[in-house]
Amino acid sequence: MSGHSSYVPKTGIERWLDARLPIVRLAHDSAVSYPVPRNLNYLWTFGGILVFMLVAQIVTGIILVMHYTPHATMAFNSVEHIMRDVNYGWLLRYLHSNGASMFFVAVYVHIFRGLYYGSYKAPREVLWILGVVIFLLMMATAFMGYVLPWGQMSFWGATVITNLFSALPVIGETIVTFLWGGYSVDNPTLNRFFSLHYLLPFMIFGVVVLHVWALHHVGQNNPTGVEVKNVEKDTVPFTPYATVKDIFGMVVFMIVFAWFVFYQPNYMGHADNYIVANPAATPAHIVPEWYFLPFYAILRAIPDKLGGVLAMGSAIVVLAFLPWIDTSKVKSMSYRPIARQLFWAFLAVCIGLGYLGAMPAEGGYVIASQIFTVLYFGFFVALFVVGLFERPKALPTSIADAVLAASAKNGSAARMAAATAAEPNVKG
Repeated sequence: MSGHSSYVPKTGIERWLDARLPIVRLAHDSAVSYPVPRNLNYLWTFGGILVFMLVAQIVTGIILVMHYTPHATMAFNSVEHIMRDVNYGWLLRYLHSNGASMFFVAVYVHIFRGLYYGSYKAPREVLWILGVVIFLLMMATAFMGYVLPWGQMSFWGATVITNLFSALPVIGETIVTFLWGGYSVDNPTLNRFFSLHYLLPFMIFGVVVLHVWALHHVGQNNPTGVEVKNVEKDTVPFTPYATVKDIFGMVVFMIVFAWFVFYQPNYMGHADNYIVANPAATPAHIVPEWYFLPFYAILRAIPDKLGGVLAMGSAIVVLAFLPWIDTSKVKSMSYRPIARQLFWAFLAVCIGLGYLGAMPAEGGYVIASQIFTVLYFGFFVALFVVGLFERPKALPTSIADAVLAASAKNGSAARMAAATAAEPNVKG
């Protein structure tokens, strides 16, 4: 996709370095001259937003670690110390905690965009699987980070989630004992979670490097799902075209992020987490962070503990098999009328599961969770079946043709609007 390098060293130092460590050439070929499809929309900016958010989380996390004490008797007070006594500690803490939510907002948009436009199809299967691995690592990192403030919801969330592993036959109890560092959630558990929470972001960064490498090897997908046929006609250089679009998208995203940090910093948190952890007092309603709620609803929908754990895990792992579940040869659902309806129904189901995950596990909420869980997994079955008989719309012959057709359509619409607006003047 990237073709031959167009980088030309201009000075003696550049030529000397390029012959020994072509790092400037790599940066130029990856972020300047790299060809991207000319029809990418703003949904593609979320890849860059995710990289920015990952770096922001790592940087703020490293600074917070300098003031945090991973001990069961001091963790809660050390967070209060950060908020009250450390210079701009409140800002760092709110950037980090709200940054986790913004990170998941971006990753969910990124996932659903890939799902709609078929970015998991050949030759991008490995690229997609690496994305699922990143998602799993993100979930583990976020869960362990949520435990660190050692508030009521942190403590009881850790108790509930780690207990789930006990449902696994043979090895379940061993895993729980290892995670706890004993026979209950206590100081050893906090130390383990702190250590892993600090380590996992760097693992995520490593997998992101592989993800970007795979992306640059096979090339980016695009809204039409048609592969690049002519590099000169179908693509534009990454800089300035995609760069300007990405920067604008990031600025808009950062404005929303800043609004939460400065005006609603605790909106996506839970009030019980401002109460120090107490093993003797169980909260009335234990719920995870909002980005776990759909999977939490699936977990509670199954009356059997092991079945619930397997269903929750399968709800994530099934995403890695999408390249083989979807049997259609057409990538973009813009050209697949039935699959497009399935997609919007699936999105509604996921939102519904998120709502149900925040509700008490009783009465109609449980029944609704069971129905929505069936619908969630039914989407993948339906996608497999629909791909076998669906008749998609005619695809454009190339990306350039699709862009020109859209431009001509927009131009005709603009001319018609102008003519309509001018009619009263003509009659007058």
